[in-house]
Amino acid sequence: MGTISEKIFTRASGKEAKANDFVLADVDYAMAHDGTSVLAVNAFKEMGVEKVWDPSRVIIPFDHIAPANNETSATLQREIREWIKEQGIPNFYEVGEGICHQVLPEKGFALPGKLVVGADSHSCTYGAFGAFATGVGATDMAEIFATGKLWFKVPESFRMIVEGSLGDRIYAKDLILYLIGKTGIDGATYKAVEFYGQAISELSVAGRMTICNMAIEMGAKSGIVPPDEKTFDFLKNRAVASYEPVYADKDAGYLEEFTYHADDIEPQIACPHQVDNVKPVGEVEGVHIDQVFIGTCTNGRLEDLEIAAAVLKGKNIAVRTIVIPASRTTLLAAIENGTMETLLKAGVTLATPGCGPCLGAHQGVLGEGEVCVSTANRNFKGRMGKDGFIYLASPATAAASALTGEITDPRKI
Repeated sequence: MGTISEKIFTRASGKEAKANDFVLADVDYAMAHDGTSVLAVNAFKEMGVEKVWDPSRVIIPFDHIAPANNETSATLQREIREWIKEQGIPNFYEVGEGICHQVLPEKGFALPGKLVVGADSHSCTYGAFGAFATGVGATDMAEIFATGKLWFKVPESFRMIVEGSLGDRIYAKDLILYLIGKTGIDGATYKAVEFYGQAISELSVAGRMTICNMAIEMGAKSGIVPPDEKTFDFLKNRAVASYEPVYADKDAGYLEEFTYHADDIEPQIACPHQVDNVKPVGEVEGVHIDQVFIGTCTNGRLEDLEIAAAVLKGKNIAVRTIVIPASRTTLLAAIENGTMETLLKAGVTLATPGCGPCLGAHQGVLGEGEVCVSTANRNFKGRMGKDGFIYLASPATAAASALTGEITDPRKI
């Protein structure tokens, strides 16, 4: 009678866990990046604890302000490096290795049935592998560092079914934007959203990561895709531990069920300044843009770069376009198969694997009044610059817009 979340929390807490129960659960893997590890480590030290509960289960990638954008950032990063050495944490990923939400799956920490917690709201990305994955605050992460445990309220679950197949040049990003537009930014607050249906099954692992990554943008505590052969193939020779896939029972109790049809979905775009301000691209075509950004933990994977390259091949961009691969592994693969050469010949600017301008720190922030089409996950006012305007779209829409200098339906290129 359990949902995926209920079953994972039952295992992690050692007692039967139902929706709305409060449980003290054992965390399988804990992540903090350069931006949140500083606060988490400070809180950890204030607790008077000398050693983390299990160094092998702590993962710290440097990705948010990487390379450091000023002396203050560089000093804070140096201090965290020193703490990592003191603690004997083996899973430290330096500047350039990539975004935490790409690195953890690549390194085999995102596993079916596991409870994975990150000090970053988009940690729900790992639900693409059938894990219960969620973000917490830095002080909560300090508690996990110290004990390996954390209190949770077991979330109620939504079941979202997407029937049929996505059309030409319509991708996972269009699908999740469509679902967010229908649900609203708070429509799934503190719910676990389980994704089902033909359209979900047909998504690649990369596409599923995009879907789960943005579950938080409808308020969800976690987004989960039940694991299947695509999941297991990805994890071969990659998983850091054995795992047991978890599936919902046929009579699992969902708070609500929703059914959507992929045939209804056109290329989508989220307009400023809310992620649920979603429209078909055709309704905003022609809006002048100043910049395109292709990357982030949402759409910086090899598949995304290949999609953009297919649109740009043999053409030249009309506006500045920043491309940032999600990881070093992604960048190397894009070089090896010619994708990066295609993008560079089209005129894009390549930056260090990491978060880049997504959080507004550096590497492409917007000037006053400037407009950007971005493949990121948030378009709040001030996100990429105090007075910029951000439109969220798929890599195909972003690339098509880069060619014309205005928002463009990729199906017309």
